[in-house]
Amino acid sequence: MTSPILLHDLLDGAACAPERVAIIDGASKLTYGAFRARTAALAARLAGAGARPGDRVGILLPKSIPECVAVFAIARAGAVFVPIHPSLRPPQVRHILADCGAAALLTDDNLDAGLGDALDDLPGLRVIRDLDAPFEGGAPPIPRADPQDLAAILYTSGSTGLPKGVMLSHANLIAGTRIVRTYLAIGPDERILSVLPLSFDYGLNQLLTSVEQGAACVLLSFRFGDEVVRALERHRITGLAGVPTLWALLTRAAPSLARADLSSLRYITNSGGAVPVETVRRLRGALPHTRIVLMYGLTEAFRSTYLPPEEIDARPDSIGQAIPETEIFAVNAQGGRTRPGEPGILMHRGPTVSLGYWNRPEDTARVLVPDPFREGGIVCRSGDIVVEDEAGFFTFLGREDAMIKTQGFRVSPTEVEAALMETGAFRQVAVIGLPDPSLGERVHAVAVAADPTLPEAEVLLIARAKLAPHMVPRAVETVARLPVTPNGKVDYKRLVAERR
Repeated sequence: MTSPILLHDLLDGAACAPERVAIIDGASKLTYGAFRARTAALAARLAGAGARPGDRVGILLPKSIPECVAVFAIARAGAVFVPIHPSLRPPQVRHILADCGAAALLTDDNLDAGLGDALDDLPGLRVIRDLDAPFEGGAPPIPRADPQDLAAILYTSGSTGLPKGVMLSHANLIAGTRIVRTYLAIGPDERILSVLPLSFDYGLNQLLTSVEQGAACVLLSFRFGDEVVRALERHRITGLAGVPTLWALLTRAAPSLARADLSSLRYITNSGGAVPVETVRRLRGALPHTRIVLMYGLTEAFRSTYLPPEEIDARPDSIGQAIPETEIFAVNAQGGRTRPGEPGILMHRGPTVSLGYWNRPEDTARVLVPDPFREGGIVCRSGDIVVEDEAGFFTFLGREDAMIKTQGFRVSPTEVEAALMETGAFRQVAVIGLPDPSLGERVHAVAVAADPTLPEAEVLLIARAKLAPHMVPRAVETVARLPVTPNGKVDYKRLVAERR
């Protein structure tokens, strides 16, 4: 077979022999033959229900076999899949579905019931719950897309409020799969433990990479570190990707890590924020035969850099060098390429640069900018301040905006501030990110009280009804007034500096 050009072509690869196990979910296993059959059946059902090429279809499901099938089925039907993290609150789910103009939502009874009446004012939305129900009637023709057509929209927090949908083409997703597989040397005998949600670009990439190679993907939802360790040992896992909170959990709150036989674990990879040097040291001590690959990326361009394991000692604070097929460089305030040691904004040139933000041309124009050094080209302007050394390795210095990166999520301070203000407890709120060895950053609120009699615990309880768990502040600090800059705006930099 020729190289895959569309997402669902991955399932038809020669490596995906029908009898090979594709997905393991607890006691359930799905072979590649059954995976293809279920994908084709659900694609036919979607097309029979009126899904047209380009229609957006939301996926609100727990990490499960049906969620994996839904991704490929929506693509095969010619539609666009929009994975939604199941921890999001009903108003947030509604925002995503309304913002992308979803024609359908694939979910289950439990999650659908939890939405209450949040979707009642979306009359054009079709909710499909029983994904395994047989399709009645002949299979409608499946449209054939172009590799540059839109395949997925992944919602990520923006610096100015509600989440924005990052548009990814089939070509973007296929390139990300090919590139990561190359530098991690992933092959068909891998058994990859999937703990990241499919609404994360890297969580999605793990599924696609497994399928591209005909490998086994083991799904796991967990609360405790020892559950991860047991899964690693039981399934003889060869690869694991995580975010800084996972590594903190494993090294500090998983006693079984020291006793388990994890000799099969060939590599672990990190994304979603920097891993503290001490945590890396602990991981290396616990996993002496495992390659540790630290990576940096952003949803708008997927993955930008990786640090080879042999460079960790020499460059413990580095985010690494450019991934294959990609060029990374930094630009200074004058628009020129930075010299070694000179800070600048990281730019990404390559096949994983996204199509921009759904229905937000102005935001897209700020992130996808003309290539300063190649006429007619487009690069992704990350908004991250970095410095490059003589050998082409980069170090992250900070963000241009106030985005908070916690537990692998990007959190918009504006969205959290709005939720806290709606409680009626404050006259003014400023939300900042403070360094945290386990979380990367922790969400912290500084507020001027309007109702000093309302307990902090009650305020946070109200906020939890509106915000996903990772967005809820760890604490609300009350002050008499917030500091301001000379032009009268809240001085966020001073708030952070005073609390470091």
